[in-house]
Amino acid sequence: MKESSDISPSDNSHRQRMQRKKEVVDAGIARASEDRGVIVLHTGNGKGKSSAAFGMVARALGHELKVAVIQFSKASNSTGEELFFRRQPGLAYHVMGEGFTWETQDRERDCRAAAAAWQQAGIYLTDPAYDLVLLDELNIVLKHKYLSLEAVMETLQQRPAMQHVIITGRAARPELIALADTVTDMHEVKHAYKAGVRAQKGIEL
Repeated sequence: MKESSDISPSDNSHRQRMQRKKEVVDAGIARASEDRGVIVLHTGNGKGKSSAAFGMVARALGHELKVAVIQFSKASNSTGEELFFRRQPGLAYHVMGEGFTWETQDRERDCRAAAAAWQQAGIYLTDPAYDLVLLDELNIVLKHKYLSLEAVMETLQQRPAMQHVIITGRAARPELIALADTVTDMHEVKHAYKAGVRAQKGIEL
């Protein structure tokens, strides 16, 4: 360990900057004294919206919280996260979609699937026993108006006070962005798919 006389100007400057940063961070933590459920929204064209959400699911399960997952537009073919998380205790997992909208090409069918998924989601969004509810790809369903935005927002606002909700999908509605507590817009810089690399297990699947 360096003696005080051996500290270089750059070391001293760094220490001072970090001290100022610590004071700002500590003050922010002190101000954040409220405990309540939050809505976390992941949107944007970049990869990783659902992946980030499932990272939060893993975090919640690590704390032995009770979690429900409803996937709105994923089809019944198993993804890596489904194969893994279905084995975890404390987790209810529902794949309720009919597949991507450009594959189904059937609005009425997609509307029925969205309504069934939302009915299932409603069971958890009114149950205080569930600490975290993931509504995967709900944004896509709302973008295509398969569900009533007003009904979705009303249910979200009336959920149990300590329940957290994560919503994913591109093209989040402005009203939902305004309602959410934490919003991340993921931007694509580049993607292997555009270079001709197909979806890979453990990365996209």
